[in-house]
Amino acid sequence: MLVTGKNILSKARKGNYAVGAFNFVNMESLQAIITAAELEQSPVIVQTTEGAMNYAGIECISLMAHIAAKRAKVPVALHLDHGKDIYYIRAAIRYGYTSVMIDGSHLPFEKNIAITKKVVALAKKNNVSVEAELGTLGGIEDNVSGVVGLTDPAQALEFVKRTGIDSLAIAIGTSHGAYKFKGKSKLDFKRLGEIRDIVSIPLVLHGASGIPPAVVQKAVRYGAKLKEAHGVSDTHIIKARAGGICKINIDSDLRLTFDAAVREVIMTQPEVFDLRKILGPAREQMTDIARKKMQLFGSSGRA
Repeated sequence: MLVTGKNILSKARKGNYAVGAFNFVNMESLQAIITAAELEQSPVIVQTTEGAMNYAGIECISLMAHIAAKRAKVPVALHLDHGKDIYYIRAAIRYGYTSVMIDGSHLPFEKNIAITKKVVALAKKNNVSVEAELGTLGGIEDNVSGVVGLTDPAQALEFVKRTGIDSLAIAIGTSHGAYKFKGKSKLDFKRLGEIRDIVSIPLVLHGASGIPPAVVQKAVRYGAKLKEAHGVSDTHIIKARAGGICKINIDSDLRLTFDAAVREVIMTQPEVFDLRKILGPAREQMTDIARKKMQLFGSSGRA
């Protein structure tokens, strides 16, 4: 059965490893994530955005996650990623999500605190964990966009104390989407260390996809238009994990892998029109990518 995000992340913080939070929008992406977690014996967080709720339908997407978690042999949490509208947060809680994010990072500090406290009060009554964000990431992905504004350590401490949240997403230089950096990744590890030293809850890194060059090249080979796509390096992910990051969000890597695999089948096997033969290879390749992430995050064998 599903467990809370707090359950998974408190263990990660004590064990000094990170757990992957992977976005899904359909059956194949969910199956790929759960299969990877079972093969790696890793706890895992499966998550949806508000956009994914609208695309698949909240009831359908929640039922899929509940069934997958019930059958899984590893701990699974179901999380709402970047909840900006109370409507979606209430819906997530109603339909059995075990963790929600209230993203008030675009608001002034006091308003961010006010809306976060409101969500914490609502979620705690239903044994649901709460993640919030302080600081803003650049880039764009799904319905989330913003201009970079790094997290202030002193504000982070005050924010955690006043809101009672279970985990905090911080901005240290990453961004959403496939175009994170011009060249090599650049993260503010000094800032991460300062926040880790004074904040006593798990820290979260958004916008952490690596954008593997081989996947990008494959997608481009079969028709995708992707220029100057760069992600966070494996070296920086390892350093972030060692520096106190307990939850690492991955979306773009799965999207790109799915896209490249589907394009390959359509381009090289034009006679195929069976959806299972088109989407099956994408599911397998997403599983491989998710497994590599779990190994990188140090969560393999922690279930």
